[in-house]
Amino acid sequence: MNGFAAIVALFFSAATLLSAAEKSNPTTRTNAPAAATAKSVEEIATTARASVVTVLHGGRGNAIDGTGTGFVVGDGLIATSFHVIGEARPITVQLADGKKFDVVEIHAWDRKLDLAVLRIEAKDLKPLPVGDSDKLVQGNAVVAIGNPLGLRGSVVAGVVSAKRDFEFSEMIQVAIPVEPGNSGGPLLDLQGRVQGVMTLKSTLTPNLGFAMPVNALKPLLAKPNPVPMSRWLTIGALNPADWQTLLEARWSQRGGRILVEGTGKGFGGRSLCLSQRPVPTPAYEVAVTVKLDDEAGAAGLAFAADGADKHYGFYPTAGKIRLTRFDGPTVFEWTILGEIATPHYRPGDWNTLKVRHEKGKIFGYVNDQLVLEIEDDGLLAGKAGLAKFRNTKAEFKQFHVAAKLQPTGAPVALNAGLEKQIESLAPDAALDPLLIGALQGKSDANQSLLRERAKRMEKQAAQLRRLAAAVHQSGVQAELLRSLAQPEEKIDLFHAALLVAKLDNAELDFAHYQRELDELSKQASAKMPKDATPDARLDLLSKFLFAESGFHGSRGDYYNRANSYINEVMDDREGIPITLAVLYMELARRSGVPEVVGIPLPSHFVVEHRPKTGKGQLIDVYEGGKKLSKTDAAEIARANTGGALREEHLKPTTKREIIVRMLRNLVGITNAGEAPQGGLHYLDALLALSPDAAGERLNRALLRAQSGDKTGAKEDITWLLDRDTPGLDGNRLRELYRSLAN
Repeated sequence: MNGFAAIVALFFSAATLLSAAEKSNPTTRTNAPAAATAKSVEEIATTARASVVTVLHGGRGNAIDGTGTGFVVGDGLIATSFHVIGEARPITVQLADGKKFDVVEIHAWDRKLDLAVLRIEAKDLKPLPVGDSDKLVQGNAVVAIGNPLGLRGSVVAGVVSAKRDFEFSEMIQVAIPVEPGNSGGPLLDLQGRVQGVMTLKSTLTPNLGFAMPVNALKPLLAKPNPVPMSRWLTIGALNPADWQTLLEARWSQRGGRILVEGTGKGFGGRSLCLSQRPVPTPAYEVAVTVKLDDEAGAAGLAFAADGADKHYGFYPTAGKIRLTRFDGPTVFEWTILGEIATPHYRPGDWNTLKVRHEKGKIFGYVNDQLVLEIEDDGLLAGKAGLAKFRNTKAEFKQFHVAAKLQPTGAPVALNAGLEKQIESLAPDAALDPLLIGALQGKSDANQSLLRERAKRMEKQAAQLRRLAAAVHQSGVQAELLRSLAQPEEKIDLFHAALLVAKLDNAELDFAHYQRELDELSKQASAKMPKDATPDARLDLLSKFLFAESGFHGSRGDYYNRANSYINEVMDDREGIPITLAVLYMELARRSGVPEVVGIPLPSHFVVEHRPKTGKGQLIDVYEGGKKLSKTDAAEIARANTGGALREEHLKPTTKREIIVRMLRNLVGITNAGEAPQGGLHYLDALLALSPDAAGERLNRALLRAQSGDKTGAKEDITWLLDRDTPGLDGNRLRELYRSLAN
């Protein structure tokens, strides 16, 4: 359990002690700071506000995910709470004057104490004076400054009501209301000295909060453990082995896509992201699919790049397609070789750009259609990659470079047959399983054509999108069944987990994540001596994965679907127990320890090393690879369910059962949302793998009925009635069936 979680867990016992022990044994106040030097709350606030900052940390999808408070403790140094910055998140500090600075280094941190010190490149900051929190006693007046609920610079006065001993540190209990956004702010005495760092509010009363004593911060300032943001920032980081970024701007990756925003340092806001893949000679083709957030921007392909300022660019700009040769850093060294407005370019949509570069000739394609043919031999060889200009925000996917690339679109010959098949679709009817099966064989091509038809036919648009999704999901489901039908030892669990993610992401790049896994495995293996024992290998693997690579259990965003997608767990280095376990088991196998299995504790998934000889060892991957005893496991079971740990809970689960559990998690997340019908495809896959799951079958019957699929709902109810399913009221089921017949 980390420090923040431990505080929450101990809240109830701490608050309960307040009314008993303290009232009967009041603490003396002889050590209180001298009243003669006390300032008014207004004076303290006026002086301190300039040193109090807002801390913003990023979340999934490049959004601002959290806001907290911090305060200046040195030249360029900002103190705050560890939970404010979020593990492995991009962080920005906004000063009192409104200026924003990206954090360049995590100067020091301690998870257990919930403290962090950030470094920004700002000069002439005014640090707050630091007091001695050991001298702070019950009854001392204190002032907290922070940003509760986003309200910057708010001030509240109160008193120290107690000091509490927790398992990891003493904390200051204050009679002050603490709201989201207060965390990380300074707790000041009436001399304006920092006595604590605000941490969190009480769950029992709105007027009680806790602060970490400032004396716990002093060792971090004296002996920091600095980590540059280039290492800390694992969310969205491009792998330098795959990509080289030039001229700044913010390049990142997510879900197999590359994203860029901000203005590059090159003239005209130019910035490059060059692939490290070798470029074939003498002729080659390079392609990417790109989408601009604003057609006034410009972003696309770069090729024949020298790694500095020379390269070609092929990109959309202001609704036209342009081919430019860049011979240097200034506009006077740029030559527009060709520009054309083409109907093949789709503004506001994804467009595939392709270039064929031969000696002296360049061919430019948009969505497989040749739009430019230029003779130019100004640049002959170099790297290929991506380019952006101005303040453009763009997304890229499906980057390829090869001697010859295949067209990306569906063969024209498929159109006529597909058109005939979809003509018979009725707008309000359920999808025909036979039609889905007929289209499944060429799923990718047919999805593309179906979506094009949806744009042209408004009355059938909703039905066509459902059909495209069903074709895709049916194909993924069939592949999942084939994958898990093999003998247990031959099942590729990582591949099966990717298939779960593919249910919601038709463009998931399997090869990319297999390479990412290979790279992780290679790095982990490099840490292990050849003669290391299996136990030692697992210790080193846990250290590499959690302490060094930043993988961690999701805390504030636990019920995000992304935590159940193994690809996004790898992107974000953040997951829930079962997805972290899948990754851990696969890396353990590749590291020479195949005896690591999944253990399905109630509401919590762990792994166990089960050697052929000797005792097993439970490992909690959600808690950074913490080793568990059976007593620990029993306590987890009791905390999660209120029941006792049974022997069956400690039996290794199969790979099929792991995938079923992942799907069940997604069903639960969707059911808790506003549109539970969105989880039908998870239930379809789950029941294909586990057809006897009666609870899920009833759930699917209800969701089918709500979505208008009465035939499917009746099929599921009939299945339940035929088996006289224990725990279900047959009369209610029959009543439901009759209501569907009306």
